[in-house]
Amino acid sequence: MELTSNSFSAGQPIPETFAFGRPDLDAHVTFAENRNPHLAWRDVPDNTRSFALICADPDVPSRPDDVNVEGREVPSDLRRIDFFHWVLADLPPSARMIEDGEFSAGVVPHGKDPGVGPQGSRAGINDYTDWFAGDPDMEGDYYGYDGPCPPWNDSIPHRYVFTLYALGVDRVPAESRFDGRDLRLVIADHVIAKADLTGTYTLNRRLLP
Repeated sequence: MELTSNSFSAGQPIPETFAFGRPDLDAHVTFAENRNPHLAWRDVPDNTRSFALICADPDVPSRPDDVNVEGREVPSDLRRIDFFHWVLADLPPSARMIEDGEFSAGVVPHGKDPGVGPQGSRAGINDYTDWFAGDPDMEGDYYGYDGPCPPWNDSIPHRYVFTLYALGVDRVPAESRFDGRDLRLVIADHVIAKADLTGTYTLNRRLLP
């Protein structure tokens, strides 16, 4: 399979339109448009019965010591871990495209509602659910797509890996509340093919063009 986008090119920066946060002169970061990017795919195996989609940032600092701290920068050699931005299951086998803004068009404090989404899909929860835990203005279950918002003082641009999975099952065997780690686990034995597309994003003004 091949996964492409009209919203950004492989290996290139993701526009602010598709981010959760954008740079701000006064507060370092403010809300962005948070639209999901356009995605399209082709060369799908004939025996595909559904699709799953995950977007993960593998460059999240493993320790919060320096994250968003004035006068400090997150070191580039710090161990990094995954942060899931989009967890989607049960796209129909006939699907070949996701439109710009079809699944997300704005930041929703406390998270988007669960349930059946566009094209009959099911959304899992992303990792903003844990990030905002304990914040009375933002905490909640964050379903579906919420875009990039890396630490504004990170020394490296973050990568955002969109992975589309062609599956041999009609419905992913996951409960109503599942995250990216759950989805990776339950689809492991059902993947027929997969395709990746990676973009980058940074809020560090030192790294911006």
